[in-house]
Amino acid sequence: MHRCLFTLLGHLDYIRTVQFHHEYPWIVSASDDQTIRIWNWQSRQCVSVLTGHNHYVMCATFHPKEDLVVSASLDQTVRVWDIGALRKKTVSPADDLLRLSQMNTDLFGGVDAVVKYVLEGHDRGVNWASFHPSLPLIVSGADDRQLKLWRMNDTKAWEVDTLRGHMNNVSCVMFHAKQDIIVSNSEDKSIRVWDVTKRTCVQTFRREHDRFWILASHPEMNLLAAGHDSGMIVFKLERERPAFSVSGDVLYYVKDRFLRFYEFSTQKDSQVIPIRRPGTTSLNQSPRTLSYSPSENAVLVCSDVDGGSYELYTIPKDNISRGDTVQDAKRGVGGSAVFVARNRFAVLDKSNNQVLVKNLKNEIVKKSILPIVAEAIFYAGTGNLLCRAEDRVVIFDLQQRLVLGDLQTPFIKYVVWSNDMESIALLSKHSIVIASKKLVHRCTLHETIRVKSGAWDDNGVFIYTTLNHIKYCLPNGDSGIIKTLDVPIYITKISGNTIFCLDRDGKNRAVIIDATEYVFKLSLLKKKYDQVMSIIRNSQLCGQAMIAYLQQKGFPEVALHFVKDERTRFNLALESGNIQIAVASANAIDEKDHWYRLGVEALRQGNAGIVEYAYQRTKNFDRLSFLYLVTGNTSKLSKMLKIAELKNDVMGQFHNALYLGDIHERVKILENVGHLPLAYMTATVHGLNDVAEQLAAKLGDNVPTLPQGKVSSLLMPPTPILCGGDWPLLRVMKGIFEGGLENIGRGVQEEDEEVADADWGEELDIVDGEVVQNGDVGAAEDGEANDENDEEGGWDLEDLELPPEVDTPKVSNARSSVFVTPTPGMPVSQIWIQKSSLAGEHAAAGNFDTAMRLLSRQLGVQNFAPLKPMFLDLYTGSHSYLRALSSSPIILLAVERGWSETSTPNVRGPPALVFNCSQLDEKLKAGHKATTAGKFTEALRIFKGILHTIPLIVVESRREVDEVRELIFKAKEYVVGLQMEIKRKELRDDPVRQQELAAYFTHCNLHMSHLRLALMNAMSICYKAKNLSTAANFARRVLETNPSNENQAKTARQVLQSAERNMKDETQLNYDFRNPFVVCGATYVPIYQGQKDVACPYCGSRFVPSQQGQLCTVCDLAVVGSDASAPVFGSLFVIF
Repeated sequence: MHRCLFTLLGHLDYIRTVQFHHEYPWIVSASDDQTIRIWNWQSRQCVSVLTGHNHYVMCATFHPKEDLVVSASLDQTVRVWDIGALRKKTVSPADDLLRLSQMNTDLFGGVDAVVKYVLEGHDRGVNWASFHPSLPLIVSGADDRQLKLWRMNDTKAWEVDTLRGHMNNVSCVMFHAKQDIIVSNSEDKSIRVWDVTKRTCVQTFRREHDRFWILASHPEMNLLAAGHDSGMIVFKLERERPAFSVSGDVLYYVKDRFLRFYEFSTQKDSQVIPIRRPGTTSLNQSPRTLSYSPSENAVLVCSDVDGGSYELYTIPKDNISRGDTVQDAKRGVGGSAVFVARNRFAVLDKSNNQVLVKNLKNEIVKKSILPIVAEAIFYAGTGNLLCRAEDRVVIFDLQQRLVLGDLQTPFIKYVVWSNDMESIALLSKHSIVIASKKLVHRCTLHETIRVKSGAWDDNGVFIYTTLNHIKYCLPNGDSGIIKTLDVPIYITKISGNTIFCLDRDGKNRAVIIDATEYVFKLSLLKKKYDQVMSIIRNSQLCGQAMIAYLQQKGFPEVALHFVKDERTRFNLALESGNIQIAVASANAIDEKDHWYRLGVEALRQGNAGIVEYAYQRTKNFDRLSFLYLVTGNTSKLSKMLKIAELKNDVMGQFHNALYLGDIHERVKILENVGHLPLAYMTATVHGLNDVAEQLAAKLGDNVPTLPQGKVSSLLMPPTPILCGGDWPLLRVMKGIFEGGLENIGRGVQEEDEEVADADWGEELDIVDGEVVQNGDVGAAEDGEANDENDEEGGWDLEDLELPPEVDTPKVSNARSSVFVTPTPGMPVSQIWIQKSSLAGEHAAAGNFDTAMRLLSRQLGVQNFAPLKPMFLDLYTGSHSYLRALSSSPIILLAVERGWSETSTPNVRGPPALVFNCSQLDEKLKAGHKATTAGKFTEALRIFKGILHTIPLIVVESRREVDEVRELIFKAKEYVVGLQMEIKRKELRDDPVRQQELAAYFTHCNLHMSHLRLALMNAMSICYKAKNLSTAANFARRVLETNPSNENQAKTARQVLQSAERNMKDETQLNYDFRNPFVVCGATYVPIYQGQKDVACPYCGSRFVPSQQGQLCTVCDLAVVGSDASAPVFGSLFVIF
């Protein structure tokens, strides 16, 4: 919770700036009361008042190292104050004499701060002044639009230079902490960066509407912040990622204008050669990439100088020396440059979209046109290039000029190849794409914060860094955190458990990590179960995340060996089907809910003994009675009847009597509770005449009458197929981990027989050396009776408290007592969802929710009501239904697209869809036919159906994409036109609007025959309304179409001849055929060229701006003006 700790009072006017001292408990403040005050925030007192300025003091700051304060004022001066006496006063005096002197100063006044220098030179008020962090320099900025640089020594201070360039008052100015630059901002809406040595402006950043007022720098990181009228911005002046290249055991990287050499094995770092002459460095033009040729010992350094350039250096043989010799590098212009062979390198020529292959003499030996518009190139093996475009990457063979691989990706910034060049990681700002060497997609990983760097380890796991974490990515896309970082690092190489990296200062670091977690997951993924066993034995893997991962991947039996918490063990045991461990955990927890869940799982496995035991522990007599009914245990049902009688449970008695088919007992129960009519009817129906007569005597005149013509039958429970014991089970072999994990315990037991109850005490699979099938509780009870005097306590099951009637027979099984349930495979519908980003395939899988989300994101669809029947058709059409037995449920089978007998059995194809492009073509023809016949309502329904179907189809080629795009355009045009025509026919009392709608209909993009009919219709309407000029225009357009129908041509010529005698319009229409326009799909008014409009993100219909946010009236799906990404049909993106 943020709250005010205290308030310092003393200034008489506005306070401009405040600052903490770096060492002492001081705060300095500058105010419009023309004073500077220094406060002690511990004692919360003002310790010094600095007076001398005769106008507002705009700022005051402490020197970072010395006892100085600099202040700037609107009195056009900068003052430097010596506060050495204040520091001495703050430090506690060592002897009484000094303490007495200090008291005299306090009583009679002393000078704690004196003016050391007064700097005059600005023509107007000074807004800011600040010290250099290490040199005796001061920079100031003023309302005269100038920056002044001052130097000082022990006795004086003087002006060094003036920096001009700002167009308005300079608000703030400061030295950069690590570079020889000055940063200033101004009311001219700009931030300027100045070179201290050259005294020139090297970069300018502008805002359009906001004036800048203040600057601040981060004390440790290379970050600056600037405040403006609307808020603030945080920025860096130069990228901090060092340019580097790894070759085997060697790292070459650039630091401080030098190429440096680092050997991983010896961790030896040395300077090689200078790569740029001193004084030529300019802002944001440091080396961006570095490419190294080990055979020729040559280095390519690329930067953004001159819009992109490279420098080629040859490293001398004695590269371990200091390397002070300045080498004349071979230079050239190019967006990117990388080595592609031993003595060849490729340079990207963006202007011509080609690659220039050059030799080490910087001579062009070959030119190749690139297959895509590339923005950068990367190494992709000898003779190959990886070309990056805005939304894809391709691998291009320079020799054969062929595309070897193509992959849709986000904007890629960095490329990392594995050591064997079989895998590639493509790093963008917030995602990582893992692919094969042919760019076959494997997985995509998304991050919420920036991805910084990455490298492959020896196991084929990609290790990468973000701003604050080291993470891993397995080949299947699973990821996790390895280590938290204080500052970002850039990984260069991974060797075992050591990550070699560069920090932002260009220093080599070695970070030790614990790779156990991702090696364990990788071993599970690759089914290297011996390694999994070894890791389980020797490591301390634990935690909820690991348990959840094992559960998710279908290894709950492995997770079971990581946990000690009984509740978690119980859940995992149920999930893995290990009923014995579940019983042990349930005994330890002893809660009703857990016993109930144990009973449900045991019933699913058919383990009647455990079900009975669980119901007994919870005293759930109703379920227990029903269990005895379905297992045919009539003797125990009789005992349950007696128990209900002892508990005075009338309903329990009646139910048990009903289950047993005991008529006498049921009549007796009804008689005892006073239901004599029911007792009489029960006795009469079942033929108990003696009892019925006795009951009739008690009822007297109230004897109920039985219905006539009804044949009574004895109500008896069905005889179960199997009586007693457990149900027959599917025999399943033990899991791959079962024996190995049990052997861990057995090994310990063999070493020391006294530790028998360590891990085995929680399991029920061994009793007195015999194997109990499915948890034989009765056998366990007998066993414990024989071992009461055992010091180890045996199985410690005395708390079962089973009644003597619980007696489940033993079934011996020499192999294993653990029943392992078959692990259910992943449903085909879930595989479809994971593999696809197509709304149609998600709907076919039955996941309507994700299908709607995809349509909303890709097309801006918000109204899904028209799509509901199509979703249902897709789902039912992609599944078949097989009836196996009359008593078994219907089996649901997935229908796959393109399946054949030669298909791989374990590879699932995409779902078969009921909608395709050929069907849409048939619908289009039907719509044309209905339009020709004048059935406008039916035609409108067909064309809207086309628009509703298109989002759910899948295309196979670029040609089909073009067809779909054209189909949407055609359907949209017809829908708009037909809606206007239907609207026109409804407006019988508004002839002007009728003419306008008829005229607009002729500007829809229709088939020629339909356009001719629309023109004839508009011509007739306007001619009848005596708008002859407009009618003549339509007649000309009819004749221009060369109508094959002679009647149409004759009518058009007659109208044109009649109109030419009097080219006038009786009424003014909102229609100008000379000015191109489109028709608003909602209001049906023209939107002329140059007027503002909004569009539907799906069908592309245009609307007037007032329709923003409304549902599109053309497609009835999307919201007008909403954002949407490109729709996806198959593997292709469609841009409308």
